[in-house]
Amino acid sequence: MGRATVLALCAISVPAAGCAAVRDRAGRVENAIVFQPAEYPRGDWTPDPRVEDAWIDSTGGVRLHGWLAEPDDGRPRAVVLFTHGNGGNVTTRRHVIELFRDKMNATVLVFDYRGYGRSGGRATEAGVLDDARAARQWLAARAGVREADVVVAGHSLGGGVAVDLAARDGARALILEGTFTNLPDVAASFVPFLPVRAVMQASLNSVAKIPAYHGPLLQVHGNADEIVPYRLGRKLFAAANEPKQFVTVLGGDHNHSYTPEYVAALDHFLAALPRP
Repeated sequence: MGRATVLALCAISVPAAGCAAVRDRAGRVENAIVFQPAEYPRGDWTPDPRVEDAWIDSTGGVRLHGWLAEPDDGRPRAVVLFTHGNGGNVTTRRHVIELFRDKMNATVLVFDYRGYGRSGGRATEAGVLDDARAARQWLAARAGVREADVVVAGHSLGGGVAVDLAARDGARALILEGTFTNLPDVAASFVPFLPVRAVMQASLNSVAKIPAYHGPLLQVHGNADEIVPYRLGRKLFAAANEPKQFVTVLGGDHNHSYTPEYVAALDHFLAALPRP
């Protein structure tokens, strides 16, 4: 989620407080701002012999596309579903595959929500939450594990998707990168003088949902994040149950690279998980 996205959300807040027709139009505009997909053929789609195309059926007849990557030894220590942020598509998440497959020796599925990359449809809050469930169902069947034994990981907006999935359906573990409490809190942090909480229709209210999740949590956040304030990450963490761990990336921004400290913490976190 970029700074321009947040400022645009703030700009529609005052008009949205008016009549129902205006609010409806503002809701459609808001939805277009929250979700900023890069549709195919945008991105580097060069085939990778170590990555398999995944085609997933979601609700409403929407077909999703993703990339499945498995460790070379065929013996993954975890099966991971990764839900990405509000921009780009799977081609901008190659680093996620490198982290989980190559450094963590895990099977990982990175998929595109509806409207992103090669996936059909148009993104909505309800739609992307359905997409995550469909993707996890596909991944669990493909890997031969229970859905509840999939590790769910998400970045930024994808963290909100991951929290919803883990809180409602459970997960072997939850990993959150640069994740917010809810969307109105992010918008309000930029313009505290506007009534954004009262008028925004998009929510992804992770801070209200995460108490329903009772599994292991690893959360990472840069303390120089200019998009999702560090304090919102800490507030979300405070609402979560034990066992939980928070990693602060000193000087890290919203899209910081995976630091050695975070990679080491993730490695230890996965190694300590109870066996499925």
